[in-house]
Amino acid sequence: MEVPPGGGDRAVVRDALGVGVAVGLSGFAFGVTSAGAGLSLAQTCALSLLVFTGASQFALVGALAAGGSPLTAAAGAFFLGVRNAFYGLRLSTLLRLPRAVRPLAAQWVIDETSAVALAQRDTRTARLGFAVTGASLYLLWNLTTLLGGLGAAALGDTGAWGLDAAGPAVFLALLAPMLRTAVERATAGLAVLLGLAFLPVLPAGVPVLVAALAAPLVLLVHGRRAGTREEPGGKPDEKPEEPEEPEEEGAR
Repeated sequence: MEVPPGGGDRAVVRDALGVGVAVGLSGFAFGVTSAGAGLSLAQTCALSLLVFTGASQFALVGALAAGGSPLTAAAGAFFLGVRNAFYGLRLSTLLRLPRAVRPLAAQWVIDETSAVALAQRDTRTARLGFAVTGASLYLLWNLTTLLGGLGAAALGDTGAWGLDAAGPAVFLALLAPMLRTAVERATAGLAVLLGLAFLPVLPAGVPVLVAALAAPLVLLVHGRRAGTREEPGGKPDEKPEEPEEPEEEGAR
């Protein structure tokens, strides 16, 4: 999601709105899924207004729909949301927002806003991308959550529609073009395999945490392979110094 050189603010706004609209529309799926899990319309809308992180919200209602306790469901959602704190650490040095604005901006620190902001070339365009993505996504996500909650009764069995997969599918479509290196693709592939392998045996939300182990595992293997390519006693391209030849006595 890199902005082309010379694209200017228009390109930043275009990309930010594209992400905000694409992901924001999947709030309808959350509204329907939440209603199907037994949450009231007020509870469903409160989650989108106050939590505003799709992965945690889907994990919460998914665990409740599977018969999990509210405490277990909330714990899984909390641990999934912890990643946003790491986004915040990175964005704080990039955006350098005024102190008074930071508590409000923290509500918008999620996967999508972080991806758009980090793809920009300077602080000003990063702020613009963050703000446009956050505003458009927050507005649409909450609006479509409301519509999904209201329309759940008309859809009947919400599980038969598979709408809970819409949010992750949209995010995967946005993430795929960003996997440019072999290490990134290997990490994503291993994460998918781990998530699918543990999905049938672990509570809802936990397989995602297990899938996160793909990153350190791939980096560990990649680091070991890189280390074996180096020659002992120096860098791979370093040539040993040739000894100086002794001068002949006659030349003195």
